[in-house]
Amino acid sequence: MTEYGPAAIWAVIVLIAAATYGFRLSFLYALGEAESSELRGERFLRLVPSAVLAALAVPAIVTIQPTVFETLTDERLLAGIVATAVAWRTEDMFATIAAGMLTLWAFRFVVF
Repeated sequence: MTEYGPAAIWAVIVLIAAATYGFRLSFLYALGEAESSELRGERFLRLVPSAVLAALAVPAIVTIQPTVFETLTDERLLAGIVATAVAWRTEDMFATIAAGMLTLWAFRFVVF
């Protein structure tokens, strides 16, 4: 329990909500008109999937091995490089996934 009454708790909740709303609204006006900021926001939002994918995939692909040779010949890193090249060249998600997985399986089960 708390020593504050219900009115004080609700006042704090309303003040925090107003402060949060004001903080978010300030960015719209700091960037200019609300209509023009939508266009700017859309431009930045197009980059979010790439940034999220990189944040999730890079730590899983890049590992530090005891030697530089082992790091550069890691099958996950090589499959990631192939998948990146296919994605850049074709811009096809299925081809990217297929190329990356086939490369990973080839290095894991055939080469190494």
